[in-house]
Amino acid sequence: MRLATQAMGTRFELVVLGDDETSLRAIGEQAIERIEAAHRSFTRFDESSLLAHLRRTAPDLTEVDSDEFALFSEALDVTRQSGRSFDPSLGRAGFDALVRLEPATRRVGVANPAARFDFGAIAKGHAVELAVTVLRDGGVRAGFVHGGTSSGFGFGAPGPSSGWRVSLGPGRWDPVLELRDQGFSVSGVWSERDGHRTPHTINPGTGRALRADRRVAVVGPSPRLADAWSTAILVSGCRPAALGGEWRVWQSDARHQWTPLDG
Repeated sequence: MRLATQAMGTRFELVVLGDDETSLRAIGEQAIERIEAAHRSFTRFDESSLLAHLRRTAPDLTEVDSDEFALFSEALDVTRQSGRSFDPSLGRAGFDALVRLEPATRRVGVANPAARFDFGAIAKGHAVELAVTVLRDGGVRAGFVHGGTSSGFGFGAPGPSSGWRVSLGPGRWDPVLELRDQGFSVSGVWSERDGHRTPHTINPGTGRALRADRRVAVVGPSPRLADAWSTAILVSGCRPAALGGEWRVWQSDARHQWTPLDG
């Protein structure tokens, strides 16, 4: 069964396998609802979002749910471990300077109401992760969830194959990922808008748009972290030392040729 929704500026789709169509649809619709809820919480364009609420209550701390706290915590970790090659804050202060986390009470606060954030480099992976959790907890034995072509996760296997196959093409050498209990993310510098090719990735260190003609793909155990790390590697141009051996990374050049960045 396939279900889909529009969220975070892209089309999310899930494919679920099972024998009971009624149960599959019910649990699939719950997963779709989690994706849409993540969009409402982390959009920067809606004053009813969690991000807007944190600005209004700054610098006080606000209790959030465990999934929201995990997103803030992992975003903070990647910001620090990547040397700010990944950073959801908009401005020079830096995410680690603007956000305060209190794990014991699961509370989050921001330094001042002027703080602005863009979670576009991690929110799609976050939404995929939430949807996968709903499906697995609901007893779905195999499924695939993706947000556009940039983030996804496959668990179990479709039919007799050993995993869900995803191509990174087009290119001279197109790696085909076989995902089983793994997530992926693909980040690129350029996007097509109104027929024009424009850069859309900002280097947090300089505040300027990247111009390098490359893409990065990351595969590992978490779609949320894969999303964040693919952006960090896109900005830095190298595999960070903090990325463990459970992660696989590829980078494509101006000739659209993919090469692995081994750990």
